[in-house]
Amino acid sequence: MPATIVVGGFWGDEGKGKIISYIAHSDKPKIIARGGVGPNAGHTVEVEGKKFGVRMLPSGFVYRDARLLIGAGVLVDPNVFLREIELVRDYDIVGRVGLDYRCAIIEEKHVIEDRGDSHLKGKIGTTGTGCGPANVDRVRRKAKQAKDVPELKDFLTDVPLEINTALDEGSFVLIEGTQGFGLSLYYGTYPYVTSKDTTASSIAADVGVGPTRIDDVIVVFKSFPTRVGGGPFPTEIPQDEAEKLGIVEYGTVTGRRRRIGLWDGKMARYAVMINSATQVAVTGIDKLDRECYGVKEWDKLSKKAKEFIERVEEDVKVPVTLISTGPELHQIIDLRREKL
Repeated sequence: MPATIVVGGFWGDEGKGKIISYIAHSDKPKIIARGGVGPNAGHTVEVEGKKFGVRMLPSGFVYRDARLLIGAGVLVDPNVFLREIELVRDYDIVGRVGLDYRCAIIEEKHVIEDRGDSHLKGKIGTTGTGCGPANVDRVRRKAKQAKDVPELKDFLTDVPLEINTALDEGSFVLIEGTQGFGLSLYYGTYPYVTSKDTTASSIAADVGVGPTRIDDVIVVFKSFPTRVGGGPFPTEIPQDEAEKLGIVEYGTVTGRRRRIGLWDGKMARYAVMINSATQVAVTGIDKLDRECYGVKEWDKLSKKAKEFIERVEEDVKVPVTLISTGPELHQIIDLRREKL
């Protein structure tokens, strides 16, 4: 069975949590592993009318049969991590979660520094969660690791060993990234970026999986790109225009209002190239055309929606296989299934 990575193609907030949760239920992975930066990224999952915003746990936690792992490349805030364990306890979370013992720890001093830095907080628009300063300490080899925190001892594991063993046994592993391509420290809109690379290659390294073990990379795009904080946004539209379209959104972590833009084919094409995408998922098609809300079959999409999906495929030269038509887990068109 393959390993699949899911990453964002714009500036985060693309709806990766929904896509990951759906794939978890449909493809039934043995392991769902999380790479990425740390608690500065929030993934929203909506199931049976309940909405969850998680910042540390894999958003595929809603699939109860998977082992949930956090890779060594992820920064961990113990307070956020333990709080989320309690938040989603009803999903049989205890016993399913593993935290790599090499994860670097975000301490209170990192949060204070992040929030007090005029460059980071004022110009860049950091989330203030301490990730940047913690990564600085990690590079300087001064950061604590998860194995140094007693409160985390029951969750510690060797994530690469678990994942690669599962792959050797023929099990499916789903790997989720955070943020989006435009926030990559290397390839994003520097300096308005996060504190590490966010592309599929780095997400694989975060959880200890080599490139030859990855079979699919799914890049997620929202029909209307959004961005929180400062930085370039070539297709941005005024907030009042977004309101007329009925698009008003807020960041999962910060609660800040998201900036809204139109589809950016040039950026999407570049994101697909850097991530070596094999598939594309498109979310928010119901915001493009409200007639599409909750639709589950391609043939029932409106002409406007179909033309948009065809435009996306023309721009990125990769097939669109998943189309989200609403926030709920089941509100999706799975073209992988329809083409079988």
